[in-house]
Amino acid sequence: MKVVRTPIDGALLIEPEVFSDERGFFMETWNAGPFEEAGVKGPFVQDNHSHSVLGVLRGLHFQTPRAQGKLVRVIRGAVFDVIVDIRPGSPTFGGWFGRELTADNRLMMWAPPGLAHGFLALSEEADVSYKCTDFRVASDERIIRWDDPNLAIRWPLEKIGAPILSVRDAAAPSFKQALAAP
Repeated sequence: MKVVRTPIDGALLIEPEVFSDERGFFMETWNAGPFEEAGVKGPFVQDNHSHSVLGVLRGLHFQTPRAQGKLVRVIRGAVFDVIVDIRPGSPTFGGWFGRELTADNRLMMWAPPGLAHGFLALSEEADVSYKCTDFRVASDERIIRWDDPNLAIRWPLEKIGAPILSVRDAAAPSFKQALAAP
């Protein structure tokens, strides 16, 4: 596998080794030894699957105090996957990184605990699968407004127009407000 460091401290892009032939392909999506050597720390306790249609924007989501690390991959379609560093004291605090993840490029994003995460569906349908290092705790869930001007995330909206948001995501507070909330 090929591991690429992102501009966000501790976050990685992972390109797995893919073995293809006329029958299809095989790849490892998790192997504790090489992944942990690369900096992807488990254990993973929960797997999630999200299905979205074109233009759905989910995020930016995080949990506190029980932060979740997430190993994200797309198993159908394409998304623009975004991480935001919300760790006070981190050298990349307030920074963001985004990358197109697709079923075809098979890239995976490692978002260590303490990052907010979101994505924009760029295909007619997109299925995102991600492993989490901690359980979902509803009372710990927080959201940051996807279009906060202080973050200035460059979402590829020219491909889809206005995003489709949940009521909850549409009402999300700013970066500063979300981090100040108890």
